[in-house]
This record gives sequence, C-alpha cells and structure tokens, in this order.
Amino acid sequence: MTENAPDRSAAIQRPAKRRFAGTHTQIRSALTFYKVTSYITGIMLLLLCAEMVLRYGFNLFLFAGATNTLTGESFALGLAQAEPSVIEGVNLSIAVLVAHGWMYVLYLIADFRLWSLMRWPFTKFVLIALGGVIPFLSIILERKIHREVEQELAAHPEAAKRY
Repeated sequence: MTENAPDRSAAIQRPAKRRFAGTHTQIRSALTFYKVTSYITGIMLLLLCAEMVLRYGFNLFLFAGATNTLTGESFALGLAQAEPSVIEGVNLSIAVLVAHGWMYVLYLIADFRLWSLMRWPFTKFVLIALGGVIPFLSIILERKIHREVEQELAAHPEAAKRY
C-alpha cells in the first residue's frame, strides 16, 4: 500500500442527524398555522355534522335570501325542504360542504408541514390527519400536539440555529 492512499479502516465521521428539520422559528410558525387550521376545520366539521343531521334526518337545507314557492314568503336565512320548494337564494348547506373540504386540505398541508419539520413517524401524521374527519378530535389533538412540540423544543435548544 502506498502512503498517499487513504486509510479505509478508519471509521468515517458523519455529523449527527439533526433532531428537527427546521429552526425553532420555522417550527413555531408551522405550529401556529396548524393551530389556526385545526380550530377552523374543527368548527367546520361540527357545522357539517349539523348540516348532515338536518339533511338526512329531516330533509331540510339551509338557505339564505330565498323565496318559498309554496307560501310565496321570502326569508333572509332559513330552513326549507328541498330545491323545488325554494327559488333564488343560496344553498348554505352546499357552502358548508365545500368550505369544510377546502379547510381540510389546508389542515392536511399544516399537518404535513409540522410533521416534516418535527421528523415524527408517519403514524403520527395519519393520527393528526384524522382530526379533520372525527368531530372534536382536531381541537383535542391541537392542544396535545402544541404541548408536545413546545416540550420537544425546550428539550433541544441546540436545534434553535440551523444556518
């Protein structure tokens, strides 16, 4: 062997894997985004559940600015049987469905961002994602996740600066 050849028997020193994939500021920003979307998604999910009970339990829809064709009465906000008995107006039941769908997409984005910055296992991502489809779970999980993130950040102050 020549003297200029590298010694392959020596262990290669690799830097230790970072605990987080971002700085504390980035993680706290992701946590705030997650908190806002979890509360809005939770409220929209409760509205969606109420709308489903009205729709499938009583065959009622929520309308705004509509006229009842049976009575000729106009109302600013009210419940009516189905589309043929109401003209004009906006079907708020459909608006609740669409709004919850888009808020859930934002909730998943917030979930993914926080999950990837914290380097949690994939099962935690799935658990947090379930918060947007099970009533009250997003609000309960938000408090638990917020507490857990703050504890992990306090336990690892060395990760505060990345660059």
